[in-house]
Parts: sequence; structure tokens; C-alpha cells
Amino acid sequence: MEDNKWIQIKVTSKTENLDELTAVMSMISNGLQIEDYSDLEERILDGVYGDLIDESVLNADKTVVSVSAYVSNDKPVSDHTAFIRERLSSLGIDAKIELISLCEEDWADSWKQYYKPIKIGEHLVVVPMWEKYDAQNGEIIVKMDPGMAFGTGTHETTRLCATLLEKYVDKTSTMLDVGCGSGILAICASKLGADKCYAYDIDPVAVKVARENVKDNDVSNIECEVSDLLKGVKKQKYDVITANIVADIIIRMLPDIGEFMHDKTTLVISGIIDERCSDVYKSISDNKFSIVDEIHENGWCAISLLKKA
Repeated sequence: MEDNKWIQIKVTSKTENLDELTAVMSMISNGLQIEDYSDLEERILDGVYGDLIDESVLNADKTVVSVSAYVSNDKPVSDHTAFIRERLSSLGIDAKIELISLCEEDWADSWKQYYKPIKIGEHLVVVPMWEKYDAQNGEIIVKMDPGMAFGTGTHETTRLCATLLEKYVDKTSTMLDVGCGSGILAICASKLGADKCYAYDIDPVAVKVARENVKDNDVSNIECEVSDLLKGVKKQKYDVITANIVADIIIRMLPDIGEFMHDKTTLVISGIIDERCSDVYKSISDNKFSIVDEIHENGWCAISLLKKA
């Protein structure tokens, strides 16, 4: 594993959060490294010889665990870290995120060389704020600087969600994005012609970034606010709703999202790994939604839904 090719993303939190850390990190990589010394003393009593264990391990903090994923640096590592940060924040988990083996590069700037214009859907092209790009016939440009928020357009979950979003937005649409990150989906909806867009995130940093991206895209019909999932969301019926978040949060949201929908509202959910689809399908059925469309890419799934009559 060459230092100039791979980045270790190490996330550390309280021991009781290990299952949630592992679930979120598994969305980044299938191969994880887990450091959990909470039961080390018990193992020693069961016959593991303490004098054969490195002293640094014996003295390690038993109240915390770390989960690491190794990712290629051929695309923005900030997308991965922002994704982790937002998902853990939505679960109410405090964690420390470290980037290791950076080859003494200033990654905060060097990652930008890997973030290039990318087409999503039929017409949308996401262009980094610092890149020049000449739109081709029919292309709609969305300029982005993700900063510390998730959403550059390079991640499968964002691309899948935007691809479905493009099918449902028109000039009469009011759009709601739950867990907006960088604001990319609300900006896409606005550029596609939506009448009014509302973007919410639990993370104030993400909301700040989203507001900056809204301003930089010269769109004036998007409101960005802080909200804990649906708590604080403006009470009204929306025409299109997007939620690019993890399966567990989608399942938690589905019983309550109906009050923000009318009979023709389309709900687009994304951020679902294929292994969790069956759980999401069950929640869809239990909460009386019907599946309109479904697309998969690289182990990820996005689904569009309607309320059953």
C-alpha cells in the first residue's frame, strides 16, 4: 500500500458506539481496521499472556474504539470525511476523524486536483468552483465547493439521488432536502426550475457551506436552515422531497415524512447500501409507500416513492 496512493481515515469514539461506527465506515470501504481494547484485561485473564502484549496496547484507553478505512486518493478524501461526519452527527455520535499517511501534503488543498467536472443525470454537470467549464447544449451547471460538508457529486449516493430528482422537478415544484450537506441537491432542483427549495441539515457547518454555495450559484429561491431530521422543518406539503442519508435514519424518518407530502409528492431516498435494502423495503411497506423507481450503482441504491392512496 503506497503512501502516495492511499489515505487512512481513522474515526475514534466511545466504545459503546462501535456498531454505529462500523456501519458508517462500511459505507466507505469493505475492509476495515478496528482497534478495540475494551475487553483486553478479560482476554488476559482467559489465558492471553500480558507480557507478550506491547506496552502501548496494555496502556491504551479502554473507553474508546477506532475504526479505520483505507481509501484511494484519486478522488476527494473530503467527500469521505464529510460523509462520515454528517452520518455520525445525524446519529448523535461525537467522534474524532483523522487522516493518516498524507505524504506531508496539505490535503486540504491538494485534494482539489482530483475533483473535476462530473455529469449526473441527463443534464446536470457539477463543476468545482475553481474550475472553468463551458456548458454544452442542454447542460445545466451546478458550481460547488463542498468545504467541510458532504456533497461534491462524485459519491454514488449523490449522483443516484440527483439522477432521480431530475425526473420529478418542474417549474411549479416546491422541494425539500433533508440532510442537505453542501446544498447540492437543493441547488440542482433550483437549476432544474423548481419554484422554491428548502434545505435542512443537523450540522450548522453544513448549513453554512450550503448557504455559501447557494450564493455562489446565484440562485435566490433556496432557504437553508438547521434541523434535526424533520424537527424544525417548515410545516407544509412539498412536491418533491429528497433524503440522501443512511438506511437507519431513513427508516426512522419514514413514519413521519408523510405529513409533509400530498398525494402526488415524490420522495427520493438515497444513501442505502444494497445489504440494507431489505430493511428499507420493509419500512416502505409498513409505512404505506409504493416504489416508483429504483436505481443501483456500485453497491448503493436510491429509490423514489409515492404515498399509497
